[in-house]
Amino acid sequence: KAIQSADLGLNPSNDGNIIRVPIPPLTEERRKELVRYVHKLAEEGRVAVRNIRRDVNETLKEMQKNGDISEDEYHRAHDKTVQEMTDEAIHDIDAALAAKETELMEV
Repeated sequence: KAIQSADLGLNPSNDGNIIRVPIPPLTEERRKELVRYVHKLAEEGRVAVRNIRRDVNETLKEMQKNGDISEDEYHRAHDKTVQEMTDEAIHDIDAALAAKETELMEV
């Protein structure tokens, strides 16, 4: 039931002992649909990374406001560490997206 409800285009059959899930060959249309889905997942990943960056920046501002870190430490952490990590994570997501798109579209 989970396979059917996942809307993957698969229709499992049960003969009493074995459950068979025939997987049809990928058509061009299905490949493009999967690429769109991968793009959606990549964008969700980018949004998640940006949300984490925003949360960290808010925490840094709060720490600076409370006097836990100096203004120089705040700017150093904000500009270099947080932004570099964000850029690296988004670059990794983009690289994985490009690799997966190439893999899906090859015949």
